[in-house]
Amino acid sequence: MSILSTGRLLFVVAAMSLAAGATAQAADPLVSVDWVTANTSKPGIVMVDLRGREDFLRGHVPGAVHSNYGKDGWREARDGVPDLFPADTAKLAAHIGGLGIDNATHVVLMPPGANSSDMGMGTRIYWTFKVLGHDEVSILDGGMTAYLAPADKDGNPTNALERGAGKAEAKTFTVNLRPEMLAGADDVKAMAARGALLVDNRTADQYMGVNRHGKAKASGTIAGAVNLPQSWMTENGGGKFRSRDQLAKLFDAAGVPTEGEQVSFCNTGHWASIGWFAASEIMGNKDVKLYDGSMTEWTIKGNETEAKINLN
Repeated sequence: MSILSTGRLLFVVAAMSLAAGATAQAADPLVSVDWVTANTSKPGIVMVDLRGREDFLRGHVPGAVHSNYGKDGWREARDGVPDLFPADTAKLAAHIGGLGIDNATHVVLMPPGANSSDMGMGTRIYWTFKVLGHDEVSILDGGMTAYLAPADKDGNPTNALERGAGKAEAKTFTVNLRPEMLAGADDVKAMAARGALLVDNRTADQYMGVNRHGKAKASGTIAGAVNLPQSWMTENGGGKFRSRDQLAKLFDAAGVPTEGEQVSFCNTGHWASIGWFAASEIMGNKDVKLYDGSMTEWTIKGNETEAKINLN
C-alpha cells in the first residue's frame, strides 16, 4: 500500500471515529439549553415540545414539533389499568413518523420543566422510545422552563422562539420492540422472588399508606419495597436533574444500590419513569426495569400490599 493510500485510510478511520463520537455525544440522556440553541433546526434532529398546545403556539424552539403526552398514544388504558405502554404500537409509530421522526432521527424531548413531575413527561416518553428500539433520544435538562429563563431587562426571553403550529415532513418510523424492557405484575413478583430490589418512587405518604392514588384499590406499597421519591431526583424538586454525585448520596440514603436488579414503580409509571431514568440513564444501572402498571395494576389485580401505617 502506498503512503498516499495509507494516509487516505488513516483519514477515513479518523473521520469515522469522530463521527461515532459525535453520535454518542448527541444521544446523551440529557442535553443543555446551550446544546439546544447550538443545534436548533439542524437536519436529523427533531425537538418535541410536550407543553400544552396553547403554550407551544405562543412560542417554541424554532423548528420544534408538538406532541400531547396524554392524548397522542404514548400510554393507554387496558383492562381497567390506566397509562400502560400500548399493546399495539402501530398507531404510536404513525404518530412518531408524523412528527418527522424516522429511525435515524435524534429526538430531543422538551417537557414543561416547572417541577420534577413535569419532567416525567420526558422520562416516560424517553423510556417508551427505548422500548420501541430507538436509542437516539435525549431530554432537555430543565425543560422549556430552562430554555425560557434567560430574559432581557423587560422580561422577554432572549432565546429564539417561533410562533404558530409549524409543519413536519412525515417520515416512517419502524418499531424494533424490546419486550425485555417491559414488566407486568407477574414479572415483578418473579424478580422480587429472586432478590431484585423494589423501589417505590412515590411520595412518602403514599409509600407509608397514609394516602393513595384515586384508581388504586388499596393503600401502602409492594411488600419489601424501599422509598426513593421522584422529587429527590431533581434540584429542589424542579426541572433540572441532580448530578451523578448528588444522586449517589441520595440513593445511598434511601438504601438503593446503584447496581443490581431493581424495579421502579409508582402509581401509573409516570413518577417511576423519573426514578428509572435517574437509576438507568444517569447512574448507569442497566439492570433496572420500569413497572408501568405500578400500584394501580398491582392493586386492581388484588395483589398484597404493605402499609407502614395502619389508619383503620
